[in-house]
Amino acid sequence: MVYILLIIGFVLLIKGADWFVDGSSNIAKLLRISPILIGLTIVAFGTSSPEITVSIIAALEGSADVALGNVVGSNIFNITLVVGLAAFLYPLAVQNETVKKEIPFTLLSTAALLILMSDAFLQGERNNLLTRGDGLILLLFFTIFMIYIFEIALKDRKASKEEPLPEGITWGRNIFISLLGLAAIIVGGDLVVSNATEIAYTFGMSETMVGLTIVAIGTSLPELVTSISAALKKQSEIALGNIVGSNIFNILLVLGTSSVITPLAFDGKVFTDLYIMVILTIVLLIFSRTNYRIGKREGLILAFAYVVYLIYVIIRN
Repeated sequence: MVYILLIIGFVLLIKGADWFVDGSSNIAKLLRISPILIGLTIVAFGTSSPEITVSIIAALEGSADVALGNVVGSNIFNITLVVGLAAFLYPLAVQNETVKKEIPFTLLSTAALLILMSDAFLQGERNNLLTRGDGLILLLFFTIFMIYIFEIALKDRKASKEEPLPEGITWGRNIFISLLGLAAIIVGGDLVVSNATEIAYTFGMSETMVGLTIVAIGTSLPELVTSISAALKKQSEIALGNIVGSNIFNILLVLGTSSVITPLAFDGKVFTDLYIMVILTIVLLIFSRTNYRIGKREGLILAFAYVVYLIYVIIRN
């Protein structure tokens, strides 16, 4: 029964995110927002909703390792397998602003998280902890990012003011689809956390392990489906913007909100995964600077990197 409920939870997460993304994307079109901004905000928030829900529920239930492992595992999954598969299917063009600002901001967010988590190393504390104060700092970074996006959106809206509105898209229908998707995400997130944790204990897996693998992959499926779909439709701006935006949302909004709700004490092993996430983000930045595109070769390298990482996590456990 536990496995059935886990599968139902994943189905609700994926389908809910699908509805949420469709509804929100159409609303963004009505607001005259460009594809890259749709990817960085509306789509990124929609596909990050499972991570937000799962991590907050995990924090409320005292499963800090699941909350943190979910975010770190999801971000690594996004950078490697999601970008890798999307780029292999259709090379991803990278905008100048993404290389200069958005990806470096992801790197800055990861560095800030590392510093805030390193209580034992930096302050000589007995335990490492993400406190409510740390959470507020992360949310402050998130506010700065949203102000930046909002300013770009205003400029973009002025530039596209003369373009006609899309036909057949209504506010009421898409608001309803968005809310329905959000409800499915919340219910699915609760099912995934409770049942995945129970399965982990049955197999002797640590909470960190299940957060980095089962939960992280499950909650990142919306990013995978969305980015691959966007790549196949040759919408590389949405595909890459979705990943960059989701990773920023995961670190700043998800962990910020989770640690404000309840301080997160975690297993020190997760620092290794954080270092890996930093290295992979730098690799993504380097690949993005290569002719401002991520091609099939880079995509295969990133996808292979995730397979190596997954094997490492399983062996370590």
